[in-house]
Amino acid sequence: MRTRSVALLSAILVLASTLGIGADVKSQQKTQIKIEGVAGGVAGMLGGKALKEGIVTTIAVKGSRRMSTTDTTGELVDLDAEKVYRLDLRDKTYTVKTFDELRAEFKKAMAKGQQEASREKSEKSEKSDGKQPEMDVSVDIKRTGQQKPIAGVSCAQVIMTLSMYEKGKTVDDPGAMIVTSDMWMGPKNPALQESAAFEKKYFQTLHGDQTDPGARDMAQAMAMYPGMKTAMSRMQTEGQQLEGTPMLTTLTFAGAASPGGSGAEAKKDSGGGSPIGGALGGMFAKKKKPEAAAAGAAGTGGAAGAKTRATLLTTITEVLSIEPAVAAADVEIPAGFKPK
Repeated sequence: MRTRSVALLSAILVLASTLGIGADVKSQQKTQIKIEGVAGGVAGMLGGKALKEGIVTTIAVKGSRRMSTTDTTGELVDLDAEKVYRLDLRDKTYTVKTFDELRAEFKKAMAKGQQEASREKSEKSEKSDGKQPEMDVSVDIKRTGQQKPIAGVSCAQVIMTLSMYEKGKTVDDPGAMIVTSDMWMGPKNPALQESAAFEKKYFQTLHGDQTDPGARDMAQAMAMYPGMKTAMSRMQTEGQQLEGTPMLTTLTFAGAASPGGSGAEAKKDSGGGSPIGGALGGMFAKKKKPEAAAAGAAGTGGAAGAKTRATLLTTITEVLSIEPAVAAADVEIPAGFKPK
């Protein structure tokens, strides 16, 4: 259960990151994750400064190379050589894998995910027909008219809501999953658009039509939850229609709970209606925060009024700086680093 929950969560987070930036430019962005419930308390104790204050990532793309680094790790992608280098900045070492090796890992992960899905289906067959519920997906985009400057760029607020719920039900029924992306969009930045093109080319080179990053977790999630591929495709399609560059994005993951219910009830509800709600509910529940959802949430299909949401996880990604120039050294393994 925990494995499939992690796979699903990682897949959603990967999707969220593809709506942000990459870069044929040098840029910095800060990402912070806030986990609710018992898991959040444990993560807070073990995560240290990175989890409490966020992680700053520097991304540089020049030609066929992309380097991304934090204060402790780095990754260099070389499209021409078809190699990926993983750097440990603390001990100045690196490992390298070819695209062929990464493809083999992807195939292995896909097979593992399918086996796990088959095993879970077999375990459930004694109590039910073992079929996963068919899921409906709705996407809603609202431009609020609000504006504010971020990193010296004038930005407008856009809120995109992705709702996944069992066919025949609504987004307010227990088991539904709601992902809200609150984005502050600046003008189109050609350099950052070229960055996104680099990422797309990278994953197309690796996986052909299977262009989504996060190979292992994505493979497991899609094998376990047939509706996931449709949901992610819809969100990507809608996200690409947005004009401009997201400078600050707050992603909120929530599950539907019974109106007026307690956190404990939210936990129970989140596992009852769908595999999506159940997976994430099992990871983050016990002390979830019931909240009043926006009256205009997409895909409700029901009567207007206060609706209860159990927040599971929030991620915040902010662009800190954008530089138009990239030096050759920015996309090279630093001097003094040795293969591990």
